[in-house]
Amino acid sequence: MLDVEIRGHLGLITLNRPAALNALTHEMVIGIRDALRTWAGDDSIRVVAIRGAGDRAFCAGGDIVAMRARVVDGDVAAAAGFFFDEYRLNSLIARYPKPYVALMDGIVLGGGVGVSAHGSHRVVTERTRIGMPETGIGFTPDVGGSWLLSRGPGEAGTHLALTGAMVGGADAIAAGLADVMVGSDRLDDLLDALERCTEPADVDAVLNSLGEEAGEAALAEHAAALDAAYAGDDAAVILDRMRASHDPSLQEAARALAGRSPTSLAVTLAALRRAARLESLDEALAQEFRVVARLLDEPDFAEGVRAQLVDKDRQPRWVPPTLDDVDPDRVASFFAPLTDAERARLDTPDWSPR
Repeated sequence: MLDVEIRGHLGLITLNRPAALNALTHEMVIGIRDALRTWAGDDSIRVVAIRGAGDRAFCAGGDIVAMRARVVDGDVAAAAGFFFDEYRLNSLIARYPKPYVALMDGIVLGGGVGVSAHGSHRVVTERTRIGMPETGIGFTPDVGGSWLLSRGPGEAGTHLALTGAMVGGADAIAAGLADVMVGSDRLDDLLDALERCTEPADVDAVLNSLGEEAGEAALAEHAAALDAAYAGDDAAVILDRMRASHDPSLQEAARALAGRSPTSLAVTLAALRRAARLESLDEALAQEFRVVARLLDEPDFAEGVRAQLVDKDRQPRWVPPTLDDVDPDRVASFFAPLTDAERARLDTPDWSPR
């Protein structure tokens, strides 16, 4: 499931579950963490890279179906433990002392964003399709997604977070989720060159030499409309505004929002607004852990995963069914510190980066 190897000065991690689009298991998270910790203290390793096996996906997120099964069986602690360790890995990647090059080729979803977009050098290709579709399964963009998406230009991140839209490499760069476009046929050349890098500046030079024009970003083209549509802190008002618009792109976004979990939409919007005021990724991850620990208990999570990934009938029955029915006080409760009873049930302390 995880291949770890050393090539010259390069420590290379390959997510190797191509049949599952390289979705992360708990064991893979621990394996990545252990490799990174070892290489951080190894002077012979000057740069680290991570990629996905096959040509379809870098990483399609965490193994959410397995998480749902644990929750349905009453083992919320096991599911929470996965997220606890995953977020610690995200924090480690963000503060890694050596260049960390993520090859975001193919599909990049959810947890795949967490093991790539916090890196120092984030590479997309013409095949990249990146998104955080969590509101469609009764969840919320996590793995530091609230931090990343709240800091993009304008309301582009809000749009991606609420609708779960998937975008290409140019939009990923425009939204602040990636840095450079490299053709998929040059990725082996990139890895070969990274083997010979001895200084961070060498990594920059390699990417500068292989990088190419990313093309037009649709998010930038619609920036003014998105900024106006997503203004404010009320998801119901945003949806009504879109439905009343004559802009086809906003009408399409309204249709997407109408199919998402109302609770997830309200909580996600609040998480983005709160994350924008936080001072560090670690604070955002701690906030996300509190929110996620509670969303696991919500009926929408099990129902959303059932509808999208288990039965695949694409007809989730959300509770409550509309944004107008979502209680603002209940939304605020997702962000409160964990109680002693919650920590005991989750079998974990409050989240911290180490």
